Amino acid sequence: METAEADSPEGRYHYQVIRRAIAEIDAAGPGLSLEALAARMGMSPAHFQRLFSAWVGVSAKRYQQYLALDHARRLLAERFSTLETASAVGLSGPGRLHDLFLRWEAMSPGEYARRGAGLTIRWGWFDSPFGRALVMATERGICGLALAEETGPEAALADLMGRWPEARFIEDPAALEGAARAVFEQRGTARLHMIGAPFQIKVWEALLAIPSGHVTTYSQIARAIGHPGAVRAVGTAVGRNPVSWLIPCHRALRKSGELGGYHWGLPMKRALLAWEAARQEAAG
Repeated sequence: METAEADSPEGRYHYQVIRRAIAEIDAAGPGLSLEALAARMGMSPAHFQRLFSAWVGVSAKRYQQYLALDHARRLLAERFSTLETASAVGLSGPGRLHDLFLRWEAMSPGEYARRGAGLTIRWGWFDSPFGRALVMATERGICGLALAEETGPEAALADLMGRWPEARFIEDPAALEGAARAVFEQRGTARLHMIGAPFQIKVWEALLAIPSGHVTTYSQIARAIGHPGAVRAVGTAVGRNPVSWLIPCHRALRKSGELGGYHWGLPMKRALLAWEAARQEAAG
């Protein structure tokens, strides 16, 4: 799969439509009708409806409700995961995300301190449900996944490469195609190689315990890892998660229900949360 092919796949087109819809909903408020929203994006209501239904399995109107600004607060009220019993559901072992089983291995503190020296990291661009995605992997598993539709491909590539500056990077999408397919088609088993400081690894482990369609807060994560006073540090670690979506940092919210930040752009965070909630509803 060549890099240039990531510019036109169906998944990227769908996310661009979602991105435009988010902007229109934000500008117009919740009263925007399906017909008006479709017209603003140059589509018929029927075409718009079909695209949304194909993407997440629910109607465009229902998805619009998931994109509403108060959706995060509703998630906190209805699908809040405390993480207090996270160890019982996989905090210290394999975590289940969507229908995908992940196996992960953490880099040792000594390896992390070497800033990637001695590592070979292969990378490539792939189509995803959320547009253009950059996947990186060592021989032990996926170590980086960036959703680049908001930041742009150059910034995403520089960001992930800059985290392990002493590593050897090789563009090799063919070598990663099987792992990327397991990730984006949500079947099979994907291995993660989590490269981070020990505190960051603990935070990322906690994120893996949050079920799809649910959310938690930064303070709950801090309590779950035994550092209740380290909420700010937890927020920083969440933001430094190099494996977006699979380690679901988008499911961490502020206690107020506000989204907080998101490394790959707040429109992307809202789209991820809405997509997961819609798929949960479609699955019954």
